[in-house]
Amino acid sequence: MTVVGREELKGRRAGQATFIVHVQYRQNATWQGQVTWAEKEKIQSFRSALELIKLMDSALDSQSKTGEENAEDIGGDHEA
Repeated sequence: MTVVGREELKGRRAGQATFIVHVQYRQNATWQGQVTWAEKEKIQSFRSALELIKLMDSALDSQSKTGEENAEDIGGDHEA
């Protein structure tokens, strides 16, 4: 496994988003933890793998709607 610094991640993919997923627990056949949107340095907790996917999707959706990365948090107004 290769560990990459935040600055290197930011320079790798222009126009795309990088998410760092920290799985803290694996319970009830799913993941719980935190996801960091690397470019915005926003952190959001998630309670399931599905919620993680929805958070990342809504972050990308808010980014594409505005044309820039200005969402208040990773998930915007997302409710699980």
